[in-house]
Parts: sequence; structure tokens; C-alpha cells
Amino acid sequence: MNVMNYKEYSARIEYSDEDECFVGHVAGIRDVVGFHGESVAYLKAAFEEAVDDYLATCKKLKRSPQRPYSGKVMLRIDPGVHAKAAMLAEAEGKSLNAWAQEAFRRAVASH
Repeated sequence: MNVMNYKEYSARIEYSDEDECFVGHVAGIRDVVGFHGESVAYLKAAFEEAVDDYLATCKKLKRSPQRPYSGKVMLRIDPGVHAKAAMLAEAEGKSLNAWAQEAFRRAVASH
């Protein structure tokens, strides 16, 4: 999956054979914000324009724009995995939160 970033917003990028262009959608918000472009340069400009238009539209409507990814994640995991993760974190002198954040960073960096 390809991703673009602009003003705290991220977008998923795909190629559409049917339309013969790149298509993007802002990720992490419930509002639907999409854009497209025939080249990477056009796609990037369209993404930035879509985000700016979204923010301007929210301002006109006097509503707060949705913000993606607050940084808070609620997970349900196997209690045994939870216990082992907590023990590993403690053995490394870290909070479970700090340990998990590092694990997420490593996982994301490997992709």
C-alpha cells in the first residue's frame, strides 16, 4: 500500500486500471475525502487541494474537521500475550505503553 501525508492527514493510494489513473482516499476519518491524478505530481497536488478544501468546508460549516489517529489505541489481546508483553517491558525497564510503541514502530518500519 502506498501512502501520502499532508497536514496531519494520510491517504491510501491505489492505481485504477479502469480509470487509468491514481486514486487516493484520506484515511483515518469517517468523512469521505477522495482525489485522483494521472501522475504522482498531479496526485500530490490533488491530495493537498482535497485536504485544504475539506478544512475550508468544515470551517464554512462551523464544524470541527475530523482528525485522524489520536495516538490512543485500545486493543483486545490474549491474556497470555498481555502478561508476556508486560513482563518483557518490565525486564527492559519500560512501561508496557513504551514497549508496545517501540514494537509498533519496528513493525511499521519493516513494511
